[in-house]
Amino acid sequence: MSHSLEEVNQSVTTQNKKSTFRKILAFLGPAYLVSVGYMDPGNWATDIAGGSQFGYSLLWVLLMSNLMALLLQSLSARLGIVTQRDLAQASRETYSPFVNYILYFLAEIAIAACDLAEVLGMAIGINLLFDIPLIEGVLITVLDTFLLLFLINKGIRKMEAFIIVLVAIIGFSFVFEMFFAQPELDKVVLGLIPSIPNEAALYIAIGIIGATVMPHNLYLHSSLVQTRKFDRSPKGIRQALKYNLIDSTIALNLAFFVNAAILILAAATFYKNGLFEVAEIQDAHKFLAPILGTKWASILFAVALIAAGQSSTITGTLAGQIVMEGYLNLRIQPWVRRIITRIIAIVPAVIVILIYGESVTGKLLIFSQVILSLQLGFAIIPLIHFVSDKNKMNGFHINTLTKIAAWTIALIIVSLNAKLVFDEIQCWLTESQNPIVLWVTVVPLAIGFLILLLYIVIKPFLAKTKYTIQNHSPHNMALQFNATEAHLPQKIAIAVDFSFADETAINYAFNMGGKEAKYTLIHVVETVGAMMYGKQTDDHETTIDEKLLLEYKEMFQEKGFHVKTLLGFGKPNKVLPKLVNKGKFDLLIMGTHGHTGFKDLLLGTTIDHLRHKISIPLVLINNAKK
Repeated sequence: MSHSLEEVNQSVTTQNKKSTFRKILAFLGPAYLVSVGYMDPGNWATDIAGGSQFGYSLLWVLLMSNLMALLLQSLSARLGIVTQRDLAQASRETYSPFVNYILYFLAEIAIAACDLAEVLGMAIGINLLFDIPLIEGVLITVLDTFLLLFLINKGIRKMEAFIIVLVAIIGFSFVFEMFFAQPELDKVVLGLIPSIPNEAALYIAIGIIGATVMPHNLYLHSSLVQTRKFDRSPKGIRQALKYNLIDSTIALNLAFFVNAAILILAAATFYKNGLFEVAEIQDAHKFLAPILGTKWASILFAVALIAAGQSSTITGTLAGQIVMEGYLNLRIQPWVRRIITRIIAIVPAVIVILIYGESVTGKLLIFSQVILSLQLGFAIIPLIHFVSDKNKMNGFHINTLTKIAAWTIALIIVSLNAKLVFDEIQCWLTESQNPIVLWVTVVPLAIGFLILLLYIVIKPFLAKTKYTIQNHSPHNMALQFNATEAHLPQKIAIAVDFSFADETAINYAFNMGGKEAKYTLIHVVETVGAMMYGKQTDDHETTIDEKLLLEYKEMFQEKGFHVKTLLGFGKPNKVLPKLVNKGKFDLLIMGTHGHTGFKDLLLGTTIDHLRHKISIPLVLINNAKK
C-alpha cells in the first residue's frame, strides 16, 4: 500500500514560512475541495424541495448538518494528519478482508450516487443555460475527465485554486440571488428552531443530511491533508491540526451559506407564492425570472449550478481513487478511474431519462442523496473508532467530550436512517402484489447490513488489537532491528516488491549482515511500458516505485545501515538475475508470498527461473499470510 494520493502526497511545504498568516495560508486548501461536496447539485434538489414545501422551517436541519459536518471533517483531517493514513487505508488495516470488501462496495455505491447527482446537475445547468437537450448534456459531462487529468498534473495547489474560483462563482451568484429575493429575516431566524412538520419533511430532512454530511468527503479529507509537508514533531502536528480546523471552519461555513441561500431562495419565491410542488431544478430556474422580475436570477442560478457540478465532480473522482487504493491496494491512472466512475453514473442517468423522461431528474437527485445518507454510518463509525484509539493516534486521540459528540451524531444519523429504511420496506411490502419477493431479497439484505453495522460498532470494543502496520510504506513499517557487531562485512542484495513480504526479508537481511554489510535494495518495474521501453519508461507506476525505493533507502540509512537502490525494468525472472550477477553480490535475499498452483500461473514463478541463473546463494523468506 502506497501513500494516499501518491502523486501529490506532501507536495506542498508549510515549513520556513516567516509569518503566521503565511503558514495558515499554506495549510488552507484541502477543506475547500471537501466543501464543494457540500454544495453539489444533489444539495440543490433537497434544498429546493425543502424550501418550496416547508418554507424556512427546515433551515435548522442545514445548520445541524453543518455542525455535524464540521466535527466529522475535523476528525477525518485528524486521522490523516496524525497517522498519515486515509480512512480507507485505516479500515483495511483494521477489519478482515471480507468486511473490507463490503465497506469498499458501499463506499463505491456512495460515490456513484454522488457522481449521479453531479452528472445530472451539470447536464441540467448546461440545458438551462444553452438549451442543449438533457441527454446530450449528460454525455458532455464525460469530457471533464480531461480537465481532472490536466489539473492533477499541474499539482494540488493549482487544483485548489481552480476549485476556489468555482466556489467563489457559486457564492457571488447567491449573494445576488438573495438581493433579488429579499427574504423575510424574522422567518429565517424562526427556521433555525428545530421542527419536523410531517413524514414528508422527515424524508427531505434525511436527504438534506445525506447531501450535507457526505461519506466520500470523510475519505477525501483524510487524504488531502497529507498533501501538506510539515514538521512531524508533536508541536508540528498540533499546529497542523489547528490550522486545518481553521481551514475546515471557513470552508464549511461558506458551504452552509450556499445551502441556506438555496433553501431561503426557494422559500422566499416558491413557498411564498404558493408553489409548494417545485422540487425540480428546471422548474426553479423557470419560475425565478418571472417571480423576481429579472432574467439575471435564472442565468446566475444556471451558472452556479454548472460551477457546483464541475467542482464536485473533480473531488468525487479523487475520493473514488482514494477508496479504491485504500481498500483494495489497487493503483490505476486517475483518468481511467474518472472514466469508470463517470460511466457508472451516466448509465443509470441515461436509462432513467430515456424511460421516464426529464421530469424525474429532481426525484432521482433526492433519491441519490438518501442513498448517501444510508451509507454514512459505515464511514462515520470506523472513523470515530480510529481517532479514539490511543495507539493509532500516538497520543493525539480525541477527548471524552468530543467522543460523546461524535457518537451522538452517529446515533442520530443511524437512527434516522433506520427509521427511513423500516418505513420504506413496510410501504413496499404493503403495496407490493408479490411481497414474497421482497421478503427473500430486500428484507434479508437490510438485516445483513444491520448486522454489519453492529459488527463495526462493537468489534473494536471487544478486541483491542495491537496497532501494527501492514503496508509497505517505509515510514509505516514496524521493523525490529537486532543487529550485532559480530558479523563479517558482505554485499547483500534484497529483492523488494513493496508488499507485506518486504518486512520479513529486510529484517532477516539486517540481522544477518549487521551494520557492517553493504545492502542494495532491488526492485523491478513490471508495467507494459517498462517491458517495451526499459530505462526510458516514464509512467505513473515507475514514478511511484522510484519514490518508494528512495524512501526505503532514507529510512534505513537513518538507522545506520549502508543502503543503495537499484531499479530494473521488465520481467523480474529475466531482469533480476542480470542485475544480481552484474552487482557481484555475496548473497540475495527475497521474501515469498506463499502462493502455489493456480496463483503461480497468474503471478509467475520468478524463483524457479532465478535460482538457475545466479551464482550466489539465494535465501527465501516465506512470509505467507495465514
